[in-house]
Amino acid sequence: MASYLLVDGYNIINSWEELKEIQKYSLEDARDKLMELIENYRAYKGIKAILVFDAHLVKGSKEKHLTYGGLEVVYTKENQIADEYIEKFVDEYGKLYYITVATSDWLEQQVVLGRGAVRISSRELKREVYKAKKAMKERYKLSKIPKIDNLEDRIDKNILEELEKMRREP
Repeated sequence: MASYLLVDGYNIINSWEELKEIQKYSLEDARDKLMELIENYRAYKGIKAILVFDAHLVKGSKEKHLTYGGLEVVYTKENQIADEYIEKFVDEYGKLYYITVATSDWLEQQVVLGRGAVRISSRELKREVYKAKKAMKERYKLSKIPKIDNLEDRIDKNILEELEKMRREP
């Protein structure tokens, strides 16, 4: 069964210290940083992910869907909070997908659990995201180590010279 991660964007931004710091200067930059982190995590885990931001206080806003790499980013419509979007998604797709909802909103956690999704707190998500980031760095470092593909690359040069002499002798 395919997996989905639904992330309550502003809940996470307001829970992670480094994102709160960025938000002090630019909410857009904090959203962008969260998008980057979740997209990298999504790609590493091989799952589908939706990052949901409230736009319920924006007059006349319509629901907007964007993509960031393979990450779907949703801005809710006027008078709709992220929780409502997430609950509706869980109701519609909960039987088709394994869904995890990332939020530290206790009430929202209880609602999505009751509807068949799994919950993960913002602290748990942060730990998972940074663990994946560390694993990606390690994998990258290992990919930079030259690989030995030929037998002659593995043999000591002196021995290789002796073998070559033997091969050329009649």
